[in-house]
This record gives sequence, C-alpha cells and structure tokens, in this order.
Amino acid sequence: MTAPEQLASVRYLVDDVTAAVDFYTVHLGFTVHTNAAPAFADVVRGPLRLLLSGPTSSGARATPAEDTAPGRNRIHLVVGDLDAEIGRLHAAGLSFRSDVVAGPGGRQILLTDPAGNLIELFEPRRG
Repeated sequence: MTAPEQLASVRYLVDDVTAAVDFYTVHLGFTVHTNAAPAFADVVRGPLRLLLSGPTSSGARATPAEDTAPGRNRIHLVVGDLDAEIGRLHAAGLSFRSDVVAGPGGRQILLTDPAGNLIELFEPRRG
C-alpha cells in the first residue's frame, strides 16, 4: 500500500457508508483503509484515498446543504479494457450515467456510486 503521506485524498458525501464501501471494493478494486460506518470509511486504490463521509460525519456537516448535490466533478480511474469493464459492471447490475465517449486521448464512460457521485472509467488511446 502507498504510504499515507503519498496518498491523494478525495471526499465523497454518501448516504450509506456501508453501501459505498461495498461498491468501491467489490466493483472497482479499492481496499478498505478505515471503516467507521455508519459515519465514515476510507478506501484506497493505488495513490487515491477516497473518503466516504456519511450524513453523521464531520465532513458532511461542514458542507452547506445547498452544495451537497453531486455535480460534474468525479474521480478518474484508468482501465485497460473499457468494454470488458462495462460488461463486468453491467453483469453486476450497475448502470451507467453516460454512453461511451471517444476523444483524442481515449474512451470514457461515467457511472455513479450508490449516492450519485460520478466515477469516470477511462481507457487511454493506444499507439
């Protein structure tokens, strides 16, 4: 595991910490770092530490109510085979927020966690 001082942390406000932990560990390859559900947990994938703050966490209380709706910000996870990941996640019953979009750097698709936070799966262009 990456040393704590080398982790980049992102906070997501979630409705259900346990559901969020399950989502990120089962479907996206994160591992549990701390689990203090129902208030808080953090999961790690490489140098990314994702802070999952439930409604009773201090992180959630510090945010004004009008700013808690998920927006366009998202974590960006690089995958080797986007089509295989889409198939795997569809088979697990997950739904996507967008269709596959291709651009100059590669292909991407958006899905949401149980609280509506966005995750971008990105396959870089080869060659």
